Amino acid sequence: MKDRITIDPNICHGQPCIKGTRIMVYLILELIEAGLTPDKIIRDYYPSLTKKDVQSAIHYAVTLIKDEEYIPYEGVL
Repeated sequence: MKDRITIDPNICHGQPCIKGTRIMVYLILELIEAGLTPDKIIRDYYPSLTKKDVQSAIHYAVTLIKDEEYIPYEGVL
């Protein structure tokens, strides 16, 4: 699924996008967060996308979180 996501500093300020588009991954994730299904996202917002594109956006986000190293913050605010 990684082959569907591209990061190019010359496109959308380096934000991860669906390959061949200027549709940023975070835009798809925001629509999912709002409760939209992949079918509705494709039908009503981004008809050029496929279900695999939407799944790739989710997979990209999951991979970022899963592979992130967490360091507990114990400082005083």
